[in-house]
Amino acid sequence: MKVARWPRFRGRLHDARTATAVGRLLGVGVLVCFATGLVSHGLQTPPGWLEPRLPTRPVWGYRVSQGLHVATGIALVPLLLAKLWAVYPRLWVRPPVRSLPHALDRLSVAVLVSVGLLEVLIGLVNITQWYPWPFSFKPVHFALAWVLVGSVVLHVAVRLPLVARHWRRDPADPELADRRSLLLGVAAGVGAVTVVTAGQTFPPLRPFVLLAPRDPDRGTQGLPINRTARAAGVDRAELTSERWRLRVVGPLEYTLSLAELGALRQHTERLPIACVEGWSASAEWTGVRLRDLLELAGAPARTALRVRSAQTTGGYRVMEMPGQYTADPLTLLALRLNGEVLSLDHGFPARIITPNRPGVWQTKWVETIEVTE
Repeated sequence: MKVARWPRFRGRLHDARTATAVGRLLGVGVLVCFATGLVSHGLQTPPGWLEPRLPTRPVWGYRVSQGLHVATGIALVPLLLAKLWAVYPRLWVRPPVRSLPHALDRLSVAVLVSVGLLEVLIGLVNITQWYPWPFSFKPVHFALAWVLVGSVVLHVAVRLPLVARHWRRDPADPELADRRSLLLGVAAGVGAVTVVTAGQTFPPLRPFVLLAPRDPDRGTQGLPINRTARAAGVDRAELTSERWRLRVVGPLEYTLSLAELGALRQHTERLPIACVEGWSASAEWTGVRLRDLLELAGAPARTALRVRSAQTTGGYRVMEMPGQYTADPLTLLALRLNGEVLSLDHGFPARIITPNRPGVWQTKWVETIEVTE
C-alpha cells in the first residue's frame, strides 16, 4: 500500500532572502492590523481612564480605522500563504530540535503560524456575521492579537542575525529576477483582495465590491441593517403604539411622546455609521440634539448617560455614553433617516447617532435615557 507523503517544495526561492522579503510585508500588515485593532477595542470597551478622553472628531475616525483594520486583515491572507510557502521546507527539518536557541526558534514559529492563521480565520468569519464559535469573538480576538504580536517579536528576536543578513537585496543574487516576480505576484494578490473587498468602507472602490460581505449602498432607506427588529426581539406593537413614550431620567424626570419629540427643534446632520465588521456608509440623520434633552432634564453639560433599548436579546441593550459625546452638537436622538421616518429595523421610533463611535453603540429602539453623573 502506497503511503501518501507531504509535498516537498525544493525550489530555490524557499530561502531566507525570500522569507525575509515576504516577512517584512507581513510584519507591516500585522502591526497596522494590531494598531487599528487597539483603536477599535478602545472605542468599544474603553478602560475607565480612557473613557472621558475619547475624541468625537474627526467624525470619520472610527470609519477609517476600522475599515483599515478589516482591509489589512484580509490582505494578510495572501501574505500568510506566501510566507508559509517560502518557509515550508524548513518546517520539516530533522532533527526537529537541536539546541535551546533552536527550540525557541521552533516554538516561536509554531505559535506564530497557529495564532496567525486562527486570528485571521475568526476575523474573516466574524465580518461575514457568522458566529459558529462557542466563545465570544471580541475578547478572544483581542487576546490572540497580543499573542500574535508577541510571537512576531520573539520570532524576529530569535532570527535577527539571519533577518539582518538578508534584509537588503544582493544585486549579484542569481535568483533576483525570479524573486522579484514572486513578490510582484504576492503584491498583485494583496491588491486584488483589497480592491474587491475594501469598497465596503472606501467609496472610491465601491464599484468593485465583488467579495465584500456587505454592500453599503444596499439596504432599507439606503443603509444596511446588521440586526433586524425581529432578531433583536423588540415588541413591534409596543413601539408603534400611541402609548410609546421616551423616558428621560435626570434631576427633572419627564417623558415625551413621539409627536412631542417631533415638535422639539430638529437638526439634520450627515454622519457615517461604521460597524466592527468593516462596512460603513454616510447618511443624513434628523432628530433632537441629545444635549437639548439633557437641558430639559436639568442636567449639566457633558453629562454621562446610560441609554436603554427596547431590544430583548443581544449584548448591546444598554449603552454608556461619556460626557464628551452627549455635549457634542452632532449627537442626535434621530427620528428620521435620509428624509424618511426611521423604519422599525433602523430603530423606530428613535435611535442614537453619534460622531466617531462604533455602530454597536448607535443604539436603536431607545426607550430610556438616564443621567449617570
